[in-house]
Order: sequence, then C-alpha cells, then structure tokens
Amino acid sequence: MRLRFSFGVQVFVGMAVGLLLGLLARSQGLAGLAEALRIVGESFVQLLKVLVVPLVFTAIVASIAALRDLNNAARLVAATFIWFAITALIAVTIGLTLGTVLQPGLHAGVAPGSAVRPDTAGSWLDFLRGLIPSNILGLSASTSAGDGGALKTGLSFNILQIIVMAVAIGVAAVRVGDKGESFLSFNASALAIFRRILSWVIRLTPIGSGALLGNAIVRYGWQSLSALGSFALAIYIGLGLVLFVVYPLLLLANGMSPRRFYAAAWPAIQLGFVSRSSIATLPVTEDAVERRLGVPRAYSAFAVPFAATTKMDGCAAIYPAISALFVAQYYGLPLHVGDYVLIVLVSVLGSAATAGLTGAVVMLTLTLSTLGLPLEGAGLLLAIDPILDMGRTAINVAGQALVPTIVAHRAGLIEDTPPADRLPEVPQTG
Repeated sequence: MRLRFSFGVQVFVGMAVGLLLGLLARSQGLAGLAEALRIVGESFVQLLKVLVVPLVFTAIVASIAALRDLNNAARLVAATFIWFAITALIAVTIGLTLGTVLQPGLHAGVAPGSAVRPDTAGSWLDFLRGLIPSNILGLSASTSAGDGGALKTGLSFNILQIIVMAVAIGVAAVRVGDKGESFLSFNASALAIFRRILSWVIRLTPIGSGALLGNAIVRYGWQSLSALGSFALAIYIGLGLVLFVVYPLLLLANGMSPRRFYAAAWPAIQLGFVSRSSIATLPVTEDAVERRLGVPRAYSAFAVPFAATTKMDGCAAIYPAISALFVAQYYGLPLHVGDYVLIVLVSVLGSAATAGLTGAVVMLTLTLSTLGLPLEGAGLLLAIDPILDMGRTAINVAGQALVPTIVAHRAGLIEDTPPADRLPEVPQTG
C-alpha cells in the first residue's frame, strides 16, 4: 500500500530536513552542502519570480473583467478597501503598542557600524513617480560589475507600474465592448496557463522551502538573531497576535468559523512563509478562498489579486511600526503623538509601496523618511530581514484571504456549505 502525505505535511518535513541540514553545514563547516542549499533555494525563488509579471498582469486584467458580473460591484470594491484599512489599522496599532512596551531599540546588541543606508529606499515622491509606467511591461534594465569586474546586465520590474498598466488595459478592454472580448478571452487563457505552470513550481515547495530555511541558518545562524533578539521577538509577537487573535476575533464577530477559515487558508499561509512572496502564493490563495471558503469567482477574481499586491499587514503595518520605534529608540530620538499618527497613516495608505515584492525595506525606509529618522537605521535590521520576512509574508497572505472572505460573507455571497469538502493533496492552481 502506497502512503500519500498531504501537501502541508510534505512542506513541514521539507522545512525540518532543511533546518537540520543547515545546522549541520554551519556547525561542521560543510561548504559543499551550504552551497547546494543556496543554489536549490535560489533556484526555487527564481522560478517563482519569473512568473510574477505575467501572473500579476493577467490576474489584474481578469479581475477587472470579473467585476462586470457583479450587480453591486462598486459597493463590494468599497467594502474591500475599507476592510483593508480596518485590518491595517489594527495591525499597526499592535505594532506601535509592542514597540512602546518592549522598547527593542534599547536592548539591541547590534553595533553602530552596521548602520548603513540601504541600496533601496522609499519616498513618497518615488512612490508617486512609480505610478507612471516607464514602459508597457514595467521593466527596467541595469548594469553592474560582477565577479572579476565583468559587467552584468539584469532586468527588474516595478510591480506597481504593472498593476497600473493592467488596471488601465482591463478597464479599456471592458469599455470597448465586443471588440475587447477576444482580448479578455486570450487574457483568461493566458492566466490559466500561467497558473498551471505555477502549480508545477508549487509542487517543488517541500524541497525549495527546506533549502531556503537551511540556507538562512547557514548564512545567519543564531548570532545575528541573538543580537536583535528583542526586535525579532517583538515582530513575531505582533505577527502572532494578528494571526491567532485579531483575525479569529474578526471572523467570530462576523459570524464565521475561524477553524474552517484556517483549514482552508493554511496551505497558502505555509507557502507564503517559505516563498516570502504574496504574488507567488496568489493561485493557492485564490484556490482556498474560492473552492474551500465559497467566495464567488466573480468577486474573488478581483479581490484576491488586488489584496496580493496591496494588502500587507505584516510588511506594511506591524514591521514598519516596530522598526520605526526601534530606530528612534536606538538613536535616542523622541517620538511624539504626531509621529505615531504619521506611522499609522503611512501604514494604512502606503501599503501599495510594498506591492507584493519580497522584503519590506521600501516600506520601512518610506516610514523612516516620513518621520525624519535616519535611513541608516534600516541597515541595523537587514541582518535578520529574511528570517522576519517569512513571518511577515505569512501574515500578509492570511489577511489577503481574510478580507475577501469577510466582505463576501457580509454581502451574503457565501453559501452555508463550502463547494469542496477538502483540499487536494497538492494545491491545484490551474
């Protein structure tokens, strides 16, 4: 008899093996094993990244087209963004409270020499400029000196510009009527194809997650984590409060079962944790919201992709709030009530600055620059950013599934009986 383990068990086993291999490679100085973990982990992330641009573009266009099928589309869109703001407000309040009570900046063991200005910094002016696409694909090329002085050219993308272009094209395709139908049909087919490809990549998650976790152990060990232990503790306490207290209370307050929600959303939360990308997790989140939680496709096709690019309770609320207080405390700079209000406003309004990308340095530097705090303070925290980013992204993904579910339930769109009784062994996202 052949035993089959659920996808969640496979991921857990992969992470456990990766943790052990990482500890072994670091303690025994096994360079070959460390390099293998790095290559496998980076290859997994690269496979996810290569699908980001086509997935975001086709998903956003499809979400705009899906709104045609909703009689109360405007009300649902407004309710969605209101709940985005409500949950962000709660999350940033928790972050400010923890940063004030625990004062991680006063208990840091990190040297001042670690305070370097990050290569990437966010500002409101850059954010506004970023809304204007530089080209239809939102791509830019850069050349840098690689090993041995050789020049290396690479492509990067601005996810916010891709969203703007996708929204504009989606609206235009809908407004031109019958002439746009063939394009929308092509876009729907392309989305299905890219989702299928991503489902193949997702099957590699147990291997990729183990390699990523093992590589993190090899690179950072416990020394960096211990130096910023109070900061990391504050972050993960905040993330835990949101995931296991705030979200369940919101579900209960709206007459919904937290147990059912987490049973459906947990595979997406797991994948967000190991991949550190809301965009890469998008098809799995959609699968959970539609198939297991019963949110109609016409609404979820809009809400989930937009949430995956702009709903960031971990990266844009808890993390920048605690980090800003950490930097202020570390440098001995006082913050007043007005500064706290600014942090709240940046967190609620500036989530799009993170735009589903791995990491939250842009959002952090945007917060620091708004408050007039030294941007070099962000450099103090970069040593353990990948470790924190895993938890941040998991919270992001949970919120991206939560809000569409609550809005659909309040609008009476969810049936009492879920349309599927169980999740597949491996998420089928095509």
